[in-house]
Amino acid sequence: MASTQDQFTVHFWGVRGSIACPGAETVRYGGNTPCIEMRVGGERLIFDGGTGLRVLGQSLLSQLPVEAYLFFTHSHWDHIQGFPFFVPAFIKGNRFHVYGAVSPNGATIEQRLNDQMLHPNFPVPLQVMGAQLEFHDIDIGDTIKLGDGIVVETALLNHPGEAVGYRVNWQDYAVAYISDTEHFPDRLDENVLKLAGNANVLIYDATYTDEEYHSPTTSKKGWGHSTWQEAVKVAKAARAEKLVIFHHDPLHNDDFLDNVGEQVARAFPNSLMAREGLSIQLVASPPMNTNSSPASTIEVSS
Repeated sequence: MASTQDQFTVHFWGVRGSIACPGAETVRYGGNTPCIEMRVGGERLIFDGGTGLRVLGQSLLSQLPVEAYLFFTHSHWDHIQGFPFFVPAFIKGNRFHVYGAVSPNGATIEQRLNDQMLHPNFPVPLQVMGAQLEFHDIDIGDTIKLGDGIVVETALLNHPGEAVGYRVNWQDYAVAYISDTEHFPDRLDENVLKLAGNANVLIYDATYTDEEYHSPTTSKKGWGHSTWQEAVKVAKAARAEKLVIFHHDPLHNDDFLDNVGEQVARAFPNSLMAREGLSIQLVASPPMNTNSSPASTIEVSS
């Protein structure tokens, strides 16, 4: 087994969109909103701070001190509400590098995280957090270089108020995190294809089905999200290795998502439905002989 320094692991702590929805009908897939942790070489990257971030924080308490890079796609409630409950951020000795794009109204990610913790919305301010917080403004389209040879690419997504899509490159691996985004009616989004191109893992916002999206009575057009059918189109066009359906609608219970998963698997066999606790590990396989190059394998556990 390869050491953690030689692995690229993706762990899902929150996979639901719009609003947390705990309950008997969401047990198998989970009700927490977006939070994904990537362990890349020797670094820890966290994407989005939905309510799943609270659960991740609890798991990190046994690993202190912690240093991590925290990337936000945008600051709609479902992607930031876990941040005030992220316990490691309150503990001195921890260090977090926080990245986010400046919003169309000029607010930085620091301002937006600060504002949600001001009275009368929250009892304690961001300044109570004892960890070292370093905030970085992203110009969408930037490439960010981290330690251990990690390169993070960014691109603009089609979402009300804007959102950032990410691609994490390390060694010969690539994982694309594309949430929240709405597909175009007449073409595939070039920014999405750029992020997803030949990715080992493509995590894609497939909140709706085509039927829901185009419903004459409850149309979701303009709401900023895509469908699983569009996810399959992107995965095929981008030649992605594995597709992960993400950002599940709060109205989609476990049985509904089971059905979606079956349909996705028929259309794109190497696919998964995101669920809390799911881990995907990219591991370099040793070459069969000295004349061949190492190959990658994808191991899935939950």
